[in-house]
Amino acid sequence: MGTFLRMLIAVSALLWAGAAAHAEDVDLELVLLADATGSIDDSEIAFQRKGYAEALVSADVLDAIRSGAHQKIAVTYVEWGASTSQEIVVGWTVIDDEASAQVFATALLSPPRLARGRNAIGQALMFGKAMIESNAYEGYRKVIDLSADSANSWNGIPLAEAREIVVAAGITINGLPILCRFCSGRPVSYDLEAAFERTIIGGPDAFVVTADDMQQFSTAVKRKLVLEIAGLPRPQDLALD
Repeated sequence: MGTFLRMLIAVSALLWAGAAAHAEDVDLELVLLADATGSIDDSEIAFQRKGYAEALVSADVLDAIRSGAHQKIAVTYVEWGASTSQEIVVGWTVIDDEASAQVFATALLSPPRLARGRNAIGQALMFGKAMIESNAYEGYRKVIDLSADSANSWNGIPLAEAREIVVAAGITINGLPILCRFCSGRPVSYDLEAAFERTIIGGPDAFVVTADDMQQFSTAVKRKLVLEIAGLPRPQDLALD
């Protein structure tokens, strides 16, 4: 190994160590990966965003945040489509009270649709991993929360490979299958929840929470966020107001 290369490695290690030392501690680093593929129209994009915005400002979610050691989480919202289409709707934001949650929710509802194309779930997961590994936070837990109306991945890195890489990095993948009739409808050819369990979620205490209709979507999102934020392992045991 040449002298220059050794120096470059040493400098890179020092820079990484300095960045890690100055990272802000949070209870959770959470990437919300929302489906924006061709089967999701603009009204459904707005519907998903509204569900997450309502959930984030809810008393249940805020109480879950306050239950943590640091009483704060870092969250970002990304819409994903084809392998070249992962778009950050709201960048990393620390939520530690009602005001900061409202800032995130307001920012989430404003932008136009950003991502499009045919499913590339594997690429979306890899994008989420990069978001976690390049941010300015250090979370006790790191979670990617993926919503989709299909478990198919047609382009980009294979889903199985991406899932293995993400989980090996210490990141948990949770899932929200979109089944509601006013979205894209319940798939008739296979069990979407089972497909999520089998091919998408992974890592410690990974789980799937499903919304069966539009009215239940915000509640399902809230339920899922509380589980993720509080680190609760059993979705069936959670009752929300």
